[in-house]
Amino acid sequence: MKTLVIYDSVYGNTEKIARAIGEGLASKSEDVKVVSTTEASSSELDVDDLLVIGSPTHGGRTSPDMKEFLDEIPDGSLRNLKVGAFDTRTGGKNQKLWVRIITGVLGFAAGRIGKVLEQKGGDLVAEPEGFNVIDKEGPLEKGELDRALKWGKGILR
Repeated sequence: MKTLVIYDSVYGNTEKIARAIGEGLASKSEDVKVVSTTEASSSELDVDDLLVIGSPTHGGRTSPDMKEFLDEIPDGSLRNLKVGAFDTRTGGKNQKLWVRIITGVLGFAAGRIGKVLEQKGGDLVAEPEGFNVIDKEGPLEKGELDRALKWGKGILR
């Protein structure tokens, strides 16, 4: 069984979350690979078990590189494949009120990633998940790596 986690990361926070998710998935899947969008090919998503995709949130959307990657996934190519989505985001409980209001209006990347994966034929096996960063460049909020590890362990139940 193969599991693939693909991420885009600008400041390194999304990569850390992706690697923690991969570590959690490794407890349930024999072969887990964690790669960035620059290392992955959208036309060669050779997985049997699960595809998980994550991006930082930029103005309520994915990063430009992740958007390009998702756009290049051929329609129907994820048919009958289990998929999951995550993002990193500001706007958690430690953020200023105006930041929380803006992100509440714009939304986050994970839900959009999940919708694209479903539109390409994927079967979303968990609610899209967000992991909080303290500031635009990070660091991650305390406990987020542990939460990502647990999310990865739980996604293949």
